[in-house]
Amino acid sequence: MPLALEGKKAIVAEVSEAAKGALSVVVADSRGVTVSKMTDLRKQARENGVELRVVRNTLARRALEGTQWECLMDSFVGPTLLAFSTDHPGAAARLFKEFAKTDKDFEVKALAYEGELIPAADIDRLATLPTYDEAIAQLMSVMKEASAGKLVRTLAALRDQKQDAEAA
Repeated sequence: MPLALEGKKAIVAEVSEAAKGALSVVVADSRGVTVSKMTDLRKQARENGVELRVVRNTLARRALEGTQWECLMDSFVGPTLLAFSTDHPGAAARLFKEFAKTDKDFEVKALAYEGELIPAADIDRLATLPTYDEAIAQLMSVMKEASAGKLVRTLAALRDQKQDAEAA
């Protein structure tokens, strides 16, 4: 069913707005995925701060034209599912990577982060980015190890000092 001009303008405006607030964008082909699996994917996307949009390629091109996501234009071939990560740059990539493991019909076409086109084969570049909480935990463990190492060196220095005092 053809869309009226006003409907097309509204879709372009919605996708443009989503693109403005996105930290990264992932493009996928969901051809062959069942409706129930797509419903589950949409639910997981909402829980992870990812906005999903199924958009006609011409409307997607028009919506992303002149934005940092313009590098994705060549991937708009066939059915297109756009995922905009709003909370964490790796959220959509992580979500799509996990979903592709369970559904062989689902194919990631391309990704973009800060205006750079990333081939689908390199999805791990974004999918493995730690979340804020994970990054804080990693930092804390490094700091904990560093302080524990300093304590061990201090105790060793005290031991050596006592041994030198006893030997003298």
